[in-house]
Amino acid sequence: MRLQVTCEDRLGLTRELLAQLEDNRIDLRGIEIDVAGIIYLHLSDVDFASLQKLLPDLRRIAGVMDVKTVGYMPSEREHHEIQALMKALPDLVFALDIKGRLTQANDAVLNILRLSLKDIQGVQAGSFLKGFAFLQWLSSESPQPETCKLVFAGEEFLADILPIFIPDTQGVSHLAGAVVVLKSARRVGHHFNLLHSYDDSSFEQFTAESQVMQQLLHQARRFAMQDQPLLIMGETGSGKEMLVRACHRASLRANGPLLTLNCAALPDDVAEHELFGSAPGAFGPDWPGKKGLLEQASGGAFLLDEVAEMSPLLQSKLLRVLQDGRFHRVGQESEVTVDVRLYCTTRKSLGEQVRKGLFREDLFFRLNVLTLEMPTLRQRLADIMPLAQQFCSRISEELQRRRPRFSRSMTEFLNSYPWPGNVRQLKNALYQALTLLEGDELTPDVLRLPLMDAHESTAEQWFEGSLPEATKRFERLMLERLYPLYPSSRQLAQRLGLSHTAVANKLREYGLNKAEPV
Repeated sequence: MRLQVTCEDRLGLTRELLAQLEDNRIDLRGIEIDVAGIIYLHLSDVDFASLQKLLPDLRRIAGVMDVKTVGYMPSEREHHEIQALMKALPDLVFALDIKGRLTQANDAVLNILRLSLKDIQGVQAGSFLKGFAFLQWLSSESPQPETCKLVFAGEEFLADILPIFIPDTQGVSHLAGAVVVLKSARRVGHHFNLLHSYDDSSFEQFTAESQVMQQLLHQARRFAMQDQPLLIMGETGSGKEMLVRACHRASLRANGPLLTLNCAALPDDVAEHELFGSAPGAFGPDWPGKKGLLEQASGGAFLLDEVAEMSPLLQSKLLRVLQDGRFHRVGQESEVTVDVRLYCTTRKSLGEQVRKGLFREDLFFRLNVLTLEMPTLRQRLADIMPLAQQFCSRISEELQRRRPRFSRSMTEFLNSYPWPGNVRQLKNALYQALTLLEGDELTPDVLRLPLMDAHESTAEQWFEGSLPEATKRFERLMLERLYPLYPSSRQLAQRLGLSHTAVANKLREYGLNKAEPV
């Protein structure tokens, strides 16, 4: 129980407060006095009846203006605030006493050491921090702030070493210890890049007349600046890899490499070798060893193209990398540590793959941090003609021919065709048409596209059977597509404009609520 007593600054008032506590047989555990005329009392646990009697007794003391219960003493609140700050800081922070022994360290330190605070308290700083004579510095007449390179856990850091002075009652400052703040080269580089080289002009290459594309690019600009995995879903030819490259160029890692592995193109042993590399001698005495793509991408980013096709073996190995940035090269016992941002693309629903048992649930949750879904060209009707005009100009320049005009029927055809291959199909169809075109006008008959009624939806399958059956098929598909993006029934309900109960029932009906909690 803590009480806050607002009162006048009167001689003897504190003594009277303590006398009232004694009269009410209440134990005092602590007292703190604020210069602003507030006294804080830390009492033993008090039942409701005793508190009802105590508060009026305290308020009747001359000079007491108000008494109320509070959650913390000022020192306790300050302690909790410092602890919260220490937990939130991404940099590594140590506190030392005047003998150079560790007294405090934040979570970022303890996570790397894999030790508890009690394990390191009292240990000399030099046991963990190499490259600076802490005891000699603390023993000097007047230690000054220092900045230097230190080695911690086998990695170089930029260190700020700051002395802590505490004044006594006479106003004379005395050395009480020091604080050491370590910044990794990567974080320093990120801050420098943020100040000097942030550029989101890479998104300007996208045609975005449609509202759905404008919303996507708005989200992509914000996600580009983060360092968490980014999952991009979308149909074949919709521009997933192009969006990845735009995000990378707009990120703080833009100066680092962006490497790619197609998860569907290689067998397990080859993919593992490409991804993680191999040690010297792993494939015979003459094998020199090879850095894997992940290691080569350290400091930059890595793209797993069609991640839904990744084998169970590679999934388990990738999970370890996402957890702590470490892995083993093929044929090597020692670990390799990398620092990469991960991008993933997929044309399949990872949530559905999890439900089918084809994709690890724990890996799905690791990857499903930031998610974007590329709209199909069918959803971007306002972008079709601007895209067609752009492609036509570029292709005409490449073929060194005069740019042809679009007939009215051509415009109508382009806007009504379903484009199952999306933007890539549109570009390829125009390239072939312009290559074969002999006149100056583009008409639908010069396009060599799959035999498909331009006015017929690619969702023709939904017209099979009765109306309720078709409605349920479409409803299930919509929920399957949206659930990974809004992974709780409440979020999904808000997106669909339905009640939470209605969406929860539909998810249960279609068996879609098994992979993620509702």
